[in-house]
Amino acid sequence: TFFCSRRGKSKMDYSKFLDDNFDAKEWVNTAFRSQKDPVAAKDQYATTLVMKLQMFIQEVNNIIEETSQQAVQNLPRVIRELDAVKQEAALLQDQMKMVKQDIQKVEHDTAKSMQTLLRLDAIKSRMTSAAEALKEADNWTTLSSDVEEVFQSQDIKAITLKLKGMQNSLLMLVDTPDYADRCQHLETLKNRLEAVLSPQLVQAFTTQSLETAQTYTQIFTDIDRVPQLYKYYTRCHKVTLLGAWKNIIEANADDTLKEWLTEYYDLLLSTWHAEMKWCKQVFPDPLPIVCDLIKETLESLDPPLHSCINLYTQHRDTLTGLIELKQITERFARSMEQAVESNMIAENCSHVTSLDHLLLELYAPYRHHICTYQSLEEETLGKNLDSIKLDHEEIFETVQLLGSSVNKLFNFAKEANERCLNLTNGCGYLFMMDALKTYFSNYCKEFRRVLTNIKEKCRTSRRAGEEEDWTHFQHTLRIIQTCGDLIMHMDELDGNILSSMMQTIAHYTNPSSPVKEIGKLRFFGKVSVIEAHAALFLKNPHDIENLEVLVTKLGEGDLPSVLEDTKRELCKLSEDVHKFSFDIVFGTLRGYLADVSNMEIWTSKSAGGALTSDLPTFSLSPQEYITKVGQFLMTLPQHLEPFTMQDNPSVLVALKHGKLPYTDETELPEHVADLWLESIARGTMHLYCEQILKIQELSNHAVKQLITDIDYLCNVLDDLGLIASENLKNIDTLLKASAEEYLDVAESMPQRLSHAISNMRNIEL
Repeated sequence: TFFCSRRGKSKMDYSKFLDDNFDAKEWVNTAFRSQKDPVAAKDQYATTLVMKLQMFIQEVNNIIEETSQQAVQNLPRVIRELDAVKQEAALLQDQMKMVKQDIQKVEHDTAKSMQTLLRLDAIKSRMTSAAEALKEADNWTTLSSDVEEVFQSQDIKAITLKLKGMQNSLLMLVDTPDYADRCQHLETLKNRLEAVLSPQLVQAFTTQSLETAQTYTQIFTDIDRVPQLYKYYTRCHKVTLLGAWKNIIEANADDTLKEWLTEYYDLLLSTWHAEMKWCKQVFPDPLPIVCDLIKETLESLDPPLHSCINLYTQHRDTLTGLIELKQITERFARSMEQAVESNMIAENCSHVTSLDHLLLELYAPYRHHICTYQSLEEETLGKNLDSIKLDHEEIFETVQLLGSSVNKLFNFAKEANERCLNLTNGCGYLFMMDALKTYFSNYCKEFRRVLTNIKEKCRTSRRAGEEEDWTHFQHTLRIIQTCGDLIMHMDELDGNILSSMMQTIAHYTNPSSPVKEIGKLRFFGKVSVIEAHAALFLKNPHDIENLEVLVTKLGEGDLPSVLEDTKRELCKLSEDVHKFSFDIVFGTLRGYLADVSNMEIWTSKSAGGALTSDLPTFSLSPQEYITKVGQFLMTLPQHLEPFTMQDNPSVLVALKHGKLPYTDETELPEHVADLWLESIARGTMHLYCEQILKIQELSNHAVKQLITDIDYLCNVLDDLGLIASENLKNIDTLLKASAEEYLDVAESMPQRLSHAISNMRNIEL
């Protein structure tokens, strides 16, 4: 930062000269500001500053000159050193090429050597195998030569060692021509040893002699006869368990199968725990052995369990008896399942298979009955339906019976759902739904039969007068309410069945459902968990497949209803009842309008003997037939009011699913009475229009009278808040048109109407 001149001690800061943005003016100003003697003249200070700069420049020049001379002197030495480095690099490159060639040569020579070594090793292996085969062949000959002597010695240990040696020798003689004969000979010897051991083995298993059983287990393991050992164990204990079954039946002859099963299942469960404890000390993998013992015992019961079940159900309701017994079996199955799963290894397929076979055998006696579950359920529901009385001599009592039948009907259906759950664990839902369809279909047939009887009674008593018709109408309204109750209960039952399905079988298709891992492994080879579950209760693969389809639809939300066909039948029933009720009310109106087209007044040119063809229309009065129609329509609301004033959702539901005649399929009005008024009024107008169109001829007076009648009906409809139909309005317009205007008016009218009215009025088109 500071430079010291060789000629003086003055120091100056020359570091600013090194800055990239050096400013000479700023440096000079700074130098003057740093002057210590403010008295000295600036010119003198400037002269001194210039002199110092010149001295600094001279000093820098000297340093550069010295450095340049040193660089020139050192340059030849640097060149010589660079040449030496270049020569050394070339030498190193040549040496690396030589090393690379050596490596390639070694790799080539090594590959050939390895191939040679591999061939030699293969030859050595074949020679060793041949030597061992010759040795084992000689050993087989040696062992088989004195095997008879060993058997005669009755030394079990020596016999076992001999057979084990022969077995090992035979493994090396697979390719020999007489291999099959030697195998047969060895099996014969093993059979002889097994025959010698069998009495002691049975005794060891019977007395549960632990040490002896362990010894024989090792012997059978050495001679590769472990499966036969397990058969001895199973056969020995199965005899005891089968005897216990007979003893229970004989000792408790007064009891029923329920008590026998309960006692025997308790015995089997305690046997399983005791045998598992003992077998763990004898066999390497005891769980499948003890499970097979229980399974084979159940298969061999005498008398068989399925025969006992058939006998038990003969003396009581079949489904009730089956459910009672199945619940006992299911409790035992769950206890066994828990006991087995506490000792099993989930990854061990043999453990899972053993449990599955045991469960299949437990439920085997019930699978045959579940195959016939639909017919059994139909029979039970048929008896239930027969107990519901629907008919009576009096109409009022019959209507009451129909109304009270709804709760009974669906209580029986709910019981069927419970039976399906208890007997089939949800796997019989397809059978149950078919049974319910038959059940409700038969009920609907009975309902229609009763309805036909009511119709006949109403037809017979119609002569009593209009008041009787209104009484019948009130009865039909109550039947409509019953139809609404049926539909509402059907929706509830449908929802309950769907809910039961979701809780029992549909969750098997949900990956997040809490299905145990053991259950997922169960029935190794099955395509789904639901198939594994269904196989316990259904033996027909087609039934299992159909159940899987049902469960899949449930899981995917593609099954909003399971009794849709039955609900449609109930809706059709509601529609028929609505039509019947409508016909009762409309019968009176039909009677009023029956002879309209044949009335003499239409051809009369005057009334009461006076000429009236020129009288204005307003001077005429409506005829009796139309006033009766109007009065009837005006009284209709008061007959509907008692029934519709109360909040009655059943009537609304029935009306929603059962269409009234002459009404559009639109949203329901706020009051049911309004829809009934609309239906009856539209029916009246339709019938009236048809009767008018049947009139052959109209005189001028008759035209005015008919206009008066139509206007009266329109006024009545207006008072009821209803609108006249288009046909009635068009007929009224055509009747009011003069002969001169008729052609123009008729152009915008339906041809059927315009031609009919023109013919009546003798107007040519």
